[in-house]
Amino acid sequence: MTVLDASMAGAWHFDPAHTRVGFSARHAMVTTVRGTFKDVRGVIDLNVDDIASSTVEVVIQSASVDTYNAQRDEHLRSIDFFNVEEFPEIRFVSTTVDEVEDDNFMVVGDLTIKDVTQQVAIPIELLGVQRDPMGNLRAGFEATRRLDRRPFGLHWNMPLDKGGVLVSEKVTLEFEISAIKQEG
Repeated sequence: MTVLDASMAGAWHFDPAHTRVGFSARHAMVTTVRGTFKDVRGVIDLNVDDIASSTVEVVIQSASVDTYNAQRDEHLRSIDFFNVEEFPEIRFVSTTVDEVEDDNFMVVGDLTIKDVTQQVAIPIELLGVQRDPMGNLRAGFEATRRLDRRPFGLHWNMPLDKGGVLVSEKVTLEFEISAIKQEG
C-alpha cells in the first residue's frame, strides 16, 4: 500500500522511455493483434489533500501507431481509421479522479479520437512510488479498459464468409505508466 503524502503533491510527467500505451483487438475472429503508440506524453497533477481535484492529461500522436506490420500501420493511419493527417492527436483529459480503494483510482474524463469526444472511465492501479538511482521520485501505474471503437468514428470493417467481421468492434486499451515527480 502506498500512502499519499504531501511530498507527492504536484506535477508528475510520463517518462516516455518507461511508459506504454497499447491496445489489442481481435482479427478475423480467431486471433489477437496488439499494437502500441510510440509517442505518448502525459501529466498527472496530484492534489493529495483533495484527490478529486487532481487531473490527468494524456496526448498520443496517432501517427506513432505500431502493430509491427507496416501495411497494417499505414491502414490504421489512413482515413479508414485514425486519419492522422487531419487528426494528429488522440487526447484524454480527466474530469474527475476518485480513489475507490487503497492505490486504486477511477479516472473519468473526455477521450477524443478524430473529431469525436466521449466520456470514459478508466480504473487505474498505483503500483508504487520509489526514488530511482538518478534521484527521481517515480510512480508506476497500470490500467486496462475495453471500449467500443465505433462511437469514435472508427467504423471500417469487412464481413467474413462464415459470419463475424475482420476487426473486432471492441478494443482493449492497455496502460503501463511510469511518471516522474517534477521537483525543484
